Amino acid sequence: MAGVVHAVLVAVALVALLCVPCTLALVLFADLVLMRLIESMSRAAHQSRVRWESARLERSTGLARGWPGLRTRQVPSVQPPTDPPFEKVAADLRRLARQRVAMAARSPVWVAAVQRAYDERLQVACRELEIAEYLQQLDGVDLDIERVRVEGLLAAAGLRLAVVDADGR
Repeated sequence: MAGVVHAVLVAVALVALLCVPCTLALVLFADLVLMRLIESMSRAAHQSRVRWESARLERSTGLARGWPGLRTRQVPSVQPPTDPPFEKVAADLRRLARQRVAMAARSPVWVAAVQRAYDERLQVACRELEIAEYLQQLDGVDLDIERVRVEGLLAAAGLRLAVVDADGR
């Protein structure tokens, strides 16, 4: 009887010894396995949501892709943009920048009008280039700092605002 107990204990110890590396590997790499599982589930949920939203849009608009016999409805035409062409906005910004440089001998009312027009054109340019700006919410030194930040972002986007005369100034 002692021999049977001894054999069972040896067998259990051997199985435990063989399972330790597998258990250790499972513990160490469980996070990777779980992350891949979560990513695949997330991807599947996203694709399902896209298909559902597409089907819902097709039902609500009456449009059908590739289904003969289903009614289709004309999509209303796209509204023309409300902002002026970007080239005009850039030209206005350059003109107003030149006026801002030469405003030392002007009246305070004229200076305020030029600054306001310049800020409005900066806002239009930012809206067209999808750049976040906070020119309307700020005033004083904060507005000046925001104006410099926006000018830098517009310059980085390729819009040159530097004023250069024929003399090279």
